[in-house]
Amino acid sequence: MATEKVFPMTQAGKDKLVQELEQLKTVKRKEVVERIKIARSFGDLSENSEYDSAKEEQAFVEGRITTLENMIRNAKIIEESEIAGDSVTLGRNVTFMELPDGDEETYTIVGSAEADPFEGKISNDSPIAKSLMGKKVGDTVSVQTPGGEMTVKITSIK
Repeated sequence: MATEKVFPMTQAGKDKLVQELEQLKTVKRKEVVERIKIARSFGDLSENSEYDSAKEEQAFVEGRITTLENMIRNAKIIEESEIAGDSVTLGRNVTFMELPDGDEETYTIVGSAEADPFEGKISNDSPIAKSLMGKKVGDTVSVQTPGGEMTVKITSIK
């Protein structure tokens, strides 16, 4: 039997997933069922786009619930002691400067379950995070990205 994937995450990340799961189960699921009921009342289901749309949304919601339940069940909380030290690890904030132009960027390295680039949280599975893991302040790192290779210098780890 295959082992299930472990999802490393912070406690805050797990709490956020639990909150989303609760919202889907208690609110969204009921809304979708109501939409299906209303669409059924329109008659012929074979040409009922409202019904089709509601059923598609129901499938999405149920799929997301299953995914969240799996992520929460297989969550591995990153402990404070694992974050300590002077190298890049899960849960750390990393600031680096792109070379040669000097643009600075700061990201928090998190597990894939709580990654959100718009909030400055990148997955430990991303090319940038993989390249930075284990490195220290002052290290120059070459990163292979889908857009090509870039070189960065780590300026801060918190």
